[in-house]
Amino acid sequence: MGDPGAQPFPAAGEAGPFDDGAALPGITVDDLPDGLVVADQDGRIVVFNTAAARITGLDRQRVLGRPLAEALPLEDLEGRRWWTLTDPYGGLYTRVGQPERNLLLPGGHEILVSARYVRAFPTGPVLRVVIGLRGTEARRRTERSHAELIATVAHELRSPLTSVKGFTATLLAKWERFTDDQKRLMLETVDADANRVTRLIAELLDISRIDAGRLEVRRQKVDIAAAVRRHVESHVATGQRVERFVVRVNPHLPDLWADADKIDQILGNLLENAVRHGEGRVTIDVDPVRAQGPSAPGKPGAVMEGTAVTVSDEGPGIPEESMNRVFTRFWRGSKRGGTGLGLYIVKGLIEAHGGDIAVGRAPGGGAQFRFTLPVGTPAALV
Repeated sequence: MGDPGAQPFPAAGEAGPFDDGAALPGITVDDLPDGLVVADQDGRIVVFNTAAARITGLDRQRVLGRPLAEALPLEDLEGRRWWTLTDPYGGLYTRVGQPERNLLLPGGHEILVSARYVRAFPTGPVLRVVIGLRGTEARRRTERSHAELIATVAHELRSPLTSVKGFTATLLAKWERFTDDQKRLMLETVDADANRVTRLIAELLDISRIDAGRLEVRRQKVDIAAAVRRHVESHVATGQRVERFVVRVNPHLPDLWADADKIDQILGNLLENAVRHGEGRVTIDVDPVRAQGPSAPGKPGAVMEGTAVTVSDEGPGIPEESMNRVFTRFWRGSKRGGTGLGLYIVKGLIEAHGGDIAVGRAPGGGAQFRFTLPVGTPAALV
């Protein structure tokens, strides 16, 4: 049975027209990555594709032709029968479907279900119920990642905040008992811990902007060679030997238009990693690069100018099996410490500039990070 004026929906494994009437030769419902279930106007299942069978664990041949509520006995998270609750065929005549939500199959198997009601006309009877099914694995991974992020940041915040609270409470209660030198030491500790909290909050904000695609880049002319030397001098000022650093700058660098604060953040993270986790000399090379841009049919790609910065050390390096995980969240090297978010943020900052970053093995056997940035355009011209 069906509407004689409507295009017939293809059975599982057969090619056929879509709702707009345009046929796509060779495309079948089994090519869809998500589960597809279609019930006719009598509520019996006429389409049950391969993905639906995989997601639900049901046998297609046993499902086809059976009533929807019987073959796919879904319940909501409160135990209510879903098809009885929503009543697609006898419910509100203005309803066009159901948004995606978590539902349960017998045995507690959880799936994501959405539905569309196809009517002969806007307030007419339902001709077909088209149901989309998806597994919950991807959503669970996202939820676990968010939970891990929250747990990591909460753990990292607890230590400095405990220190700040302890020292301030002690100073307030026993101010007169301490010498000026003791007070200065405690206040310097409080200041350092407050800076650590500020950095953690900044990392969290950076991650949220990177994940949401809302990271703003305010471009200005940047002297990246001077920025590299400034970071090296900062490490020397904090006790590192000047002989530990080798800076090699090509004198023919193109002008670079980038976000100066974010470039400082990138350089600071990479040099800090090389100093803390590497050994021996830390070598920083700054060179011009010329790369072929994307090509269009019949048109060769333009040659793009940019700058490459390579940071190498002579430590143990990164194991080959870990190379593909270096820029993921929470990755830490053999010397544990920090949140494991720094390189994830660095990659996001570089990609926001239209650049890229790679990790490899340095000539001296240590880790080598190389990032490239295109010349860019002044913010006033964007």
